[in-house]
Amino acid sequence: MRTKSRLHNDFIDDLKKNEASLNTNNQEVDCLIIKPVNRWIDEAKNRPIPNMLCSEFWYENELCILFADTNLGKSIFAVQIADSISKGEAIDRFKLESKPKKVLYLDFELSDKQFEKRYSNNYQEHYRFHPNFYRAELNTGAELPSNYKNLEEYVCHSITENILTNNIEVIIIDNLTFLNSDNEKAKDALVLMKFLIKIKKKYSVSILVLAHTPKRDESKPICKNDLSGSKMLMNFCDSAFAIGRSTVAHNFRYIKQIKQRNTEHVYHTENVIVCKIDQKHNFLGFEFLDYDSEYSHLKSYKTNDLEDRDTEMIGYIKDGKSNVEIGKLLGISEGAVRKRKKALNL
Repeated sequence: MRTKSRLHNDFIDDLKKNEASLNTNNQEVDCLIIKPVNRWIDEAKNRPIPNMLCSEFWYENELCILFADTNLGKSIFAVQIADSISKGEAIDRFKLESKPKKVLYLDFELSDKQFEKRYSNNYQEHYRFHPNFYRAELNTGAELPSNYKNLEEYVCHSITENILTNNIEVIIIDNLTFLNSDNEKAKDALVLMKFLIKIKKKYSVSILVLAHTPKRDESKPICKNDLSGSKMLMNFCDSAFAIGRSTVAHNFRYIKQIKQRNTEHVYHTENVIVCKIDQKHNFLGFEFLDYDSEYSHLKSYKTNDLEDRDTEMIGYIKDGKSNVEIGKLLGISEGAVRKRKKALNL
């Protein structure tokens, strides 16, 4: 039996051979498309302006990466985005400019029962998703067809088949690790990104890929280097954004732009979107709270232990100190003090 590493190498080799075969079979194909620059612009004018799919974080026909540490809610937010796009209804305080689209969510993380729990009221009164929303998970009982050397190659082929069969316009892959377990290796990351770019251009689909970060220092702002395999992945994606853990409360998260091509850098270190993860009746999702500085949510030498900071804060409140004074003493903003007091019902 071939090892997972060997299977992965076969997958990489096959993709490279397929690319070479395509170029060999069509002798007229050149590696460069050259036109007068005005012609490029004239042709571009005839194509629609990309619409926002999730505020300035992700636009139509982009290959976008959403990354975060484990258990910070990447899948929760991704399903919420998919639900929004499939219905053509924006998430509260986020922007959606497109009409309803057919979305394929490739879920390599949760079982159907785990998914059900998140979108029900204790397995009752289930949330009803729009018919435009398709979910796929791996069929572990399926035999690998003889014309595919490994599972990864078979999955990639199935993605393209489903785009055509179900008229899919948006693909969300949860997560990158399944399609390429060695994405930190530059050469492998390049092949994977080229495959996703190819189907994006060929079928005019919008792609969101979820990815993990290695263990990071949460006292520092999130940056592109926090993405596993960052250099190659970040070079080839159109946009990227990240979810960070907040020190204000255990269920608080912040969302930050990391890379953008279709828009200005709106949600940067001084202006992140702060949300809380909450299950309202039968839907687990992100609820908008505020815009804030990322520094208000980072760990510091005084905030490594949230319980210790809370105890210290309560002491300052009893001493009659103002929110501004408490913030200075704890090394956080006045707004962070307000939010934490509210979370603690103080």
